[in-house]
Amino acid sequence: MRDIEKEIQYSLDMIEQKHDVRILLAVESGSRAWGFASPDSDYDVRFVFLRRMQDYLRISPLPDVIEWRLDEVLDINGWDLMKVLKQADKGNPSVFEWTLSPIVYRTAPQWDNIRETILACFNPKAALNHYAGLADATRWKYLQEEQVKYKKYFYALRPLLCGLWIERYHIVPPVRFTDLLVLFDGCDEMLNERLYEAIQELLVKKAVTLETDLNPQIPVIQNFIESACLRLKATAVKANNNRQAQKDALDAAFLKALNL
Repeated sequence: MRDIEKEIQYSLDMIEQKHDVRILLAVESGSRAWGFASPDSDYDVRFVFLRRMQDYLRISPLPDVIEWRLDEVLDINGWDLMKVLKQADKGNPSVFEWTLSPIVYRTAPQWDNIRETILACFNPKAALNHYAGLADATRWKYLQEEQVKYKKYFYALRPLLCGLWIERYHIVPPVRFTDLLVLFDGCDEMLNERLYEAIQELLVKKAVTLETDLNPQIPVIQNFIESACLRLKATAVKANNNRQAQKDALDAAFLKALNL
């Protein structure tokens, strides 16, 4: 039996040696981090790396992405810290999800300061647009037939619940899908008991269903996805572009990581 944890750590070591970088953070992203992995789900490892100071002074910049896919099980991909901070400034939700991932494979002492700087950059409007667009694209591409892959339901449900979390609390949503279900404790007709029970049943089915399996549509979930997509699009339009990102703070975090 494969020791995936050991393979991941070995791969991270090899990446550092081959590319002459230092990995500041390595986490799980995707269905395993979200808490609805299938029996055949792969491992989506995402990492943040830092190069030597002189490498950032080159006339020809070095790549800001490192891809290290081993096979159909292990998918390892990393971004340069400078790229991560630029994306945080733009409000890219992926950066916040990596930062808050509940499955951490590796972290460096410098990351604590960087983490707080990134979280201060959360942009509700950018996140709402991202999650609404992601759910709507999944709906149109994968959920129009009578038989659907249950995995795709979660790829629409999770971003919609993230968007509703932002709508209600105006903060970064949690990464784990089950943590988002706290939303059902509020007074919201859209988030009713019937939908909650259907999602709980879907979680059980998803845990024993292969990702390629096709199953009948679930009307209550289908209807929620359609309604919530429309609601979040409207919410995103009205949302303030309440950007707290401060380029000076991001610059300072980058220079501190370089010990400057």
